Amino acid sequence: MSPEAPRFSRRSFLRTGSATAVGLGLGLTAAGCGFSSAGTADKKAQEEPIDVKVDGDLVYFNWADFVDPAVFAGFQKEYGVKVIQSNFDSMEGMAAKLNAGNRYDIIFPTAKWAQRLTAGGRLRSIDHKQLKNAEAVFGSYDYFADPWYDSGSRHTVPFTMYKTGIGWRKDKIGGDLAGSWDDLWNARAKGKVFVLDDRDEVLGMAALKLGLDVSTSDVGELGRITSTLRSLRPHLRGFSSDSYNNLLNGNAVMTQAWSGDMAAMLGQAKDPSVFGFEVAKEGAPVNSDCYAIPSDAPHPGTAMLFIDYMLRPENVKKNIEYIGYPMPVAGSEDTYSALVEPFPECLVSAYDLKDDLYFRNGTAKGERARDTAWTQVKAG
Repeated sequence: MSPEAPRFSRRSFLRTGSATAVGLGLGLTAAGCGFSSAGTADKKAQEEPIDVKVDGDLVYFNWADFVDPAVFAGFQKEYGVKVIQSNFDSMEGMAAKLNAGNRYDIIFPTAKWAQRLTAGGRLRSIDHKQLKNAEAVFGSYDYFADPWYDSGSRHTVPFTMYKTGIGWRKDKIGGDLAGSWDDLWNARAKGKVFVLDDRDEVLGMAALKLGLDVSTSDVGELGRITSTLRSLRPHLRGFSSDSYNNLLNGNAVMTQAWSGDMAAMLGQAKDPSVFGFEVAKEGAPVNSDCYAIPSDAPHPGTAMLFIDYMLRPENVKKNIEYIGYPMPVAGSEDTYSALVEPFPECLVSAYDLKDDLYFRNGTAKGERARDTAWTQVKAG
C-alpha cells in the first residue's frame, strides 16, 4: 500500500463526543451513572452463565479495520462460522444502534462507555474461568482485575490500551518541540494543525494545559477551556480523527493523535524518521477498549469462543502488528515494543493507566455542560 492510499483504521472514523445518546434513550440516567435500563428479559440474561460453544455465526460490532483479517479467517475456519461485521463511527453511534434494537454478539466499548453499559444492565457477565487464555490478561495485568469501570471485570475483558499526544512532521517544522500541549500553538505549524474530532479529547487537552481535571464539568472551568481553545482556532486547519492519513499525505504538519494510530502509521511511511510523536508534560489522557457481550446477544457462546481465540498468543501478535495498539496480554510486550521502536513515546502499559487520566462519566447536568462547551469550540 502506498503512503497516499488511505488505510481506514479504527481511528479513521470521526469520533464525536456529544452526548446525543441522551436523546436516543441510551444516555445518562437522572443519577448520571449509566444507560437507561435494559428490559426484564435482558436483565435476567445478564447474570446467566454462558455456555461456551458455537451457537451461531458471530455478529461483530466494532470500529472499522480493528482486527487482522487473517485472524477473522482463522476463527471462521476453525469453528465453521461466519463473522458478520458491522462498524460504528463513535461511541454514540454504537449506543444508537443498540437502542434501535440491533443485536450483536460482541461489541468494543471504551472504558467510560463500558461503565454506562454495565450500570444499565446491558452486558452479559463473563466468567473468566471459561476462557482458557484469560490468565494471560488477569494474571499479569492487575489493573484490569478490578477496573473502575467494571467491578471485578465481571462484564468485560480488556482489548487495547492507548494514550493521546501530538504527532508532527519533522521535515516540515523541525524536530525540537517543547514537549507540551502548547506545541499545538507552534507558529511554524500555523494553518496546518488538526485536533481530534472528539469532545473529551479536545476539552481534556485544554484542561490539562490549564492544570484542570481532564473530565471537568465545572461551568467556570469550561469557560476557561473554551477561551483557551478559541485562541487555537487561528492555528487550526480543522477537526479530524484521521491523524494517520493527515500526517502521511501532508494535510497536517501537526496533529493531536492517538498513540496506536501513530504506531500503525510507521508501517506505511516511506521514511518514519520524518515523523515525531510526543506526550505532553502536562499529562496525556489514557484509555482502553473492552470486549463485551450485550445482554441480548443472539450467540453469546460463539462470542466467548471469539474472545478466547483473540487472546491466543499468535493472534495477539498478529493483531498488535496490524492495528498498532498494544493488547494487555502477557508475552505480547516485546511485539509492541519492537513495533514502536521509532516512537518510544507510543509505549503504553498498565502503569500509564494508573495515572488516572481516563475520561470519566459525569452527571447528566455535567455532561450537558461539556456538550455546550464542545458546541462553542466547534462553532469557533
